[in-house]
Amino acid sequence: MSTRTLVSPATLARPRGRAVYWTVFAGVVVLFALAFLFPVYWMVTGAAKSPDEVARTPPTLVPSHWRVSGYTDAWELMQLPTHLWNTVVQAAGAWLFQLVFCTAAAYALSKLKPAFGKVILGGILATLMVPAQALVVPKYLTVADLPLLHTSLLNDPLAIWLPAVANAFNLYLLKRFFDQIPRDVLEAAEIDGAGKLRTLWSVVLPMSRPVLGVVSIFALVAVWQDFLWPLMVFSDPDKQPISVALVQLSQNIQLTVLIAAMVIASIPMVALFLVFQRHIIAGISAGSTKG
Repeated sequence: MSTRTLVSPATLARPRGRAVYWTVFAGVVVLFALAFLFPVYWMVTGAAKSPDEVARTPPTLVPSHWRVSGYTDAWELMQLPTHLWNTVVQAAGAWLFQLVFCTAAAYALSKLKPAFGKVILGGILATLMVPAQALVVPKYLTVADLPLLHTSLLNDPLAIWLPAVANAFNLYLLKRFFDQIPRDVLEAAEIDGAGKLRTLWSVVLPMSRPVLGVVSIFALVAVWQDFLWPLMVFSDPDKQPISVALVQLSQNIQLTVLIAAMVIASIPMVALFLVFQRHIIAGISAGSTKG
């Protein structure tokens, strides 16, 4: 059965048709690339301009004099090493907690079939319909006075790590992937004498690298870009992440220095995407298993 396309094969067979097709295709790709890359270019070059040049009308596309003082001033005046390290600690802890507990919960719901598993899964998915803003106050009251222990987690990375574990979307994503792992693979591991935990560690997790990569990126990016929750739980300026510090310290800072700080703060996430882009693409088609 033939598939109809926008451009017919007969048209593509002609030299003129191929030339028009590739010209339009290249033009669309260039336009989309410019739409995504131009804001990044504007931010990077804006930090290299002088304060007067940044505010000039009409704006200049290329700095008249390239300056790196904006980046050095941002690194020192805004204490970026401290706040970047705080963000790394908070994001890494949230990622680790989420990967361990969400993976264990998804594996249990998918393969161990606990009693009332469908009811539990339905309750977890129901939290996706609750606006995140509606949970801010209950979460704050909980971390301010932890039930049973009656201790405060304010100004503590645990205030970021523990709420991050309750991520229904990532849990469901993992469960859907585990559902598509053939039962024969797990039964073969059981015949070899592997227990439930050993099967998870030695069989399921190695097969789940694509979806684990996607979940890891979601977890890290969510903590890195979060602003409201860290603002509420970290009143100590020395423990605030970069997202909060950029706003708190931007009052008496030159615009070029602030732009440079934003560029530096975005580098880790851009690098993370470039390193794990293969896993993102693989995660899109996650679920297929080679026999």
